Amino acid sequence: MRNKVRWFKVCALVMGFAVFCINNSEAQPVEDSVAASTNINLNQCPCIMPDNSVVFRVNAPNARKIQIDLGKKYDMVKDESGVWTVRTEPIEPGFHYYFLVIDDVPVADPASQSFFGTGKMTSGIDIPEKGIDFYDIKDVPHGSMSSRIYFSKVTNSWRRLYVYTPPGYDKDINKKYPVVYLQHGGGEDETGWVNQGKTNLILDNLFAEGKAEPMIVVIANGNVRATMAGYTSEAMDSFKKEMTQNIVPFIDENYRTIPDRSNRALCGLSMGGGQSFYAGLENLDVFSAVGIFSSGLFGGIHTSSANAFDAEKEMPGLLSKSNEFNKKLDLFYISCGDQDMRIDHTKKAVATMREKGLRVEFNSFPGDHEWQVWRKSFHDFASRVFK
Repeated sequence: MRNKVRWFKVCALVMGFAVFCINNSEAQPVEDSVAASTNINLNQCPCIMPDNSVVFRVNAPNARKIQIDLGKKYDMVKDESGVWTVRTEPIEPGFHYYFLVIDDVPVADPASQSFFGTGKMTSGIDIPEKGIDFYDIKDVPHGSMSSRIYFSKVTNSWRRLYVYTPPGYDKDINKKYPVVYLQHGGGEDETGWVNQGKTNLILDNLFAEGKAEPMIVVIANGNVRATMAGYTSEAMDSFKKEMTQNIVPFIDENYRTIPDRSNRALCGLSMGGGQSFYAGLENLDVFSAVGIFSSGLFGGIHTSSANAFDAEKEMPGLLSKSNEFNKKLDLFYISCGDQDMRIDHTKKAVATMREKGLRVEFNSFPGDHEWQVWRKSFHDFASRVFK
């Protein structure tokens, strides 16, 4: 009962903050700052300073302690009017999840948009990166992102996926397109690449610049078995069946696709990268291109070996019959963040594959295991596939 009362108190504090954000002028951005693009109200804090530090403000006069948990916890300071404030250290550019921690209870910040990305709804803040605009909204033709419901014979349930169709799809009803199937990571769902990933804007800009072939992109929920970890053999088998027996046929039946393997690609981040490795390379009669972004697969932590990634064991023939895979793979792409703990394992795995004659396109980007790396990875992959 005590925990319930405490929770209601925290909810009341958060609700009070929401009212504050609307009515209190002190919520306006601080001097020399810009409001985060992820704010509910773009004229208010959180505020990004010129050095990429962030100012947070919360109106909660009855709270005993408030922190911002941005990977690191920052203690906020309360003034005489009950407004709590903190300025963080400079934050790396890119997308970051965070929580308000009010009296030791983590909650989403009602001043910011919430995203499903840590196994629950979480506040997020997007720090701009200087010189990077490939996922900005620009004055170019825009495609459409829509949600679709389909029935899964694997889960015996109705499931949702998202489909991006390129500019002009609805005008030229005779044109057909290749398809990329794009998978999210662990703790995420089909909304990740739609919201955090900015997939539609990346593609709109690539097409406008003539840097990618117009394509359809399908973003499905890779959590096929809720009780199974993403890398277990049972979960992988379920995902492979879901993708090849349900999702691909549904898309070919309902969209103007070019329904052959040379015009299908499968890629994904982290857990989705592992899914792409197994489901893609084991079904080269369905897919001709595979992309793996920041996968823990190569670190040994998700494989049958506790010490090292054995490509031949995980995918028989991948090394010993690399020429056969090369003939079927139009693109085999791997990427990772330079500061990701997976980078050294990934580079080692790529080097071994190349030594055995397998054609692998590899790229790394500044950053850790986070969305800025994955946005850049998909941008790079999309510019290479179907060419």
